Amino acid sequence: MTQKLPRFLFIVLLLAPAAARSQSTVARPNATAPAQAASEDSHADFLRAADQVLAQMSRILDLPILHPVRKSVCTKAQIRTYLVQQDQREKHPAKNYADKKALEAFGLIPPHFPLHEFMLNLLTNQIAGFYDPKAQEFYIADWIPLSEQRMVMAHELTHALDDQHFHIEAWLKAARPNDDAQAARQAVLEGSAVASMLDYELLGTGRNIRDMPDIGLLTQAVMGSSSSSPGMAAAPPYLRDSLLFPYLTGAEFTQQVLKAGSGWKDFQKVFARPPVSTQQIMQPALYLAGKAPPPVTLPGLNRPLGRRWKLLDENVAGEFNLQEILKQSLPRQQAVLLAPDWWGDRYAILENKKTKSSLLLFRLRLDTDRHASDFFSAYSDLLRKKHPGAKAVFTAPEFLEFDSAAGGVFLECRADECFSMEGAGRRAFNAVTRAMGWPAAPRPQHMPSSLRGQ
Repeated sequence: MTQKLPRFLFIVLLLAPAAARSQSTVARPNATAPAQAASEDSHADFLRAADQVLAQMSRILDLPILHPVRKSVCTKAQIRTYLVQQDQREKHPAKNYADKKALEAFGLIPPHFPLHEFMLNLLTNQIAGFYDPKAQEFYIADWIPLSEQRMVMAHELTHALDDQHFHIEAWLKAARPNDDAQAARQAVLEGSAVASMLDYELLGTGRNIRDMPDIGLLTQAVMGSSSSSPGMAAAPPYLRDSLLFPYLTGAEFTQQVLKAGSGWKDFQKVFARPPVSTQQIMQPALYLAGKAPPPVTLPGLNRPLGRRWKLLDENVAGEFNLQEILKQSLPRQQAVLLAPDWWGDRYAILENKKTKSSLLLFRLRLDTDRHASDFFSAYSDLLRKKHPGAKAVFTAPEFLEFDSAAGGVFLECRADECFSMEGAGRRAFNAVTRAMGWPAAPRPQHMPSSLRGQ
């Protein structure tokens, strides 16, 4: 469900300029005439600089150059054309459709939002350069002056070196089909490239990222800077956050792992023991301690729900997405406090074959019973705000049920687990919870017919 970045793009979210400003070494790109400035640099200068930066990154990362990196200097139109062609080749219509339906059902994007088209336009308009692990080639943007291009090169050539040693595309795909685990690996790749880029900027100062105070302040500055990008400003908040997450939170994770070890040589062990969830990215201490949640399961849904529902996807949301879900309807601070209580989840998104309406099931484990009770209170408020005009509301201890325009809405918590269902009636809810091994839910004395049906 998390939006994944194709081909390890370095997105111009003012990330490089903001990082550079923090070190007082590189000025922010001139937004009025970058192409004119870049045109003064020859392609040969770009390629020569890339070789120089590659050698420096090899020393910083303690990763030998195993073979030369292919490089191309491209115009913005050429890069856009290339990315559109790649997008056409790599389309996964069923998965893309399922992700869109899940994001809509969780309230993370508006209904009927043109997700795929928006993301493609956003990414192709915000690129500063990218490394393609399939072609093993670094594409250099010719419209960015060479004086400001070296930071991009440091970031992207980190990917190139990682690819030579760890085969990053296969490494990333090895987390499938767990979207949350794949998002965690993406954060390792992008976050470590941001951290190595900062180490590149610190060359000659006698300092490195391990010596710096917590770079959370830097990432907060970057988050603020990103709002000045027209494309990012127009994106739903979830899309902005999910695009920034691997770079910014991933950089914080990288710094903590570097501080816990003896430098980049130790960091290479992350590729052998990757984080298994975005929780381990957001809470590096859990990763360093080897603490990971047990899997959460949903029962087979064909029998309890019947043939009218088609399963589109079943996956893991993770702590990052849980925080984003909570932020849609709750105060940000409350969402930030609640999300770390996540200790595993499983969701399913289904579609009514006839009406095309959605059915969302979400089983969540919290780290303690008390936190599950706290979650019930908060998520009850969220569901009421998400489905205004609730009818036939019934509540009992740790149980909520009401009817909405989208269908029946249910939330029940038992011990350290909570289960919600949005889009079908009590018969379906009872059938699924029975298959989960839960006892029958409380029921009102006089149940409206709208809640009894599926």
